[in-house]
Amino acid sequence: MTANPTAFTDAEATNESSRSSFIYRDLNLNFSKHPITGKISTLSDVEAVKRSIRNLINLNTYDKPFHPEISGRVRELLFENVTPIVADILESQISSVIGQYEPRAELISVNVIDNSDRNEYIVKIQFYVVNAPGNIEELTTSLERLR
Repeated sequence: MTANPTAFTDAEATNESSRSSFIYRDLNLNFSKHPITGKISTLSDVEAVKRSIRNLINLNTYDKPFHPEISGRVRELLFENVTPIVADILESQISSVIGQYEPRAELISVNVIDNSDRNEYIVKIQFYVVNAPGNIEELTTSLERLR
C-alpha cells in the first residue's frame, strides 16, 4: 500500500506569512475567478477579517439562517433621525457585534460620525488582527438607508 502523495506535499508546504503559522482565509463573496486556477478567489489575512467585520455590521436579524442572534442591528437605527445620540448607540452596537462574533479581530476603537447633510453615518473601526498584533488596521465604511 502506498502513502497518499498529497500528504507529503502538505507536510512540506510552507506558510505564505512570516508572522504566524496560521493564515485566515475566506471566500471572496464577489465570486470572482482566480486568473490562473479558475476557482473562486479567496481573501487572506487582513482583507478576510475586514470583509468579515463589514458583513457583521451589515447583517440584519434573521439574515443568517438558524442564527437570528447574529446581527449588527444597524438597519433599524438607520431609519431614525441622524443625531449624535443614534451615533453613540451605533458605536455600542458595532462594538458589541464585533466583540462577540469576530474572534480574529482585537477591537481598539469604533468611531461613528453623523453626517446629517447626507443622511449617513461614517464608521471608522480600528483593530488588530490576532495573529499580527503589531499592525493597527483601519476599516472605514458609510451607513445610510436605502429606502
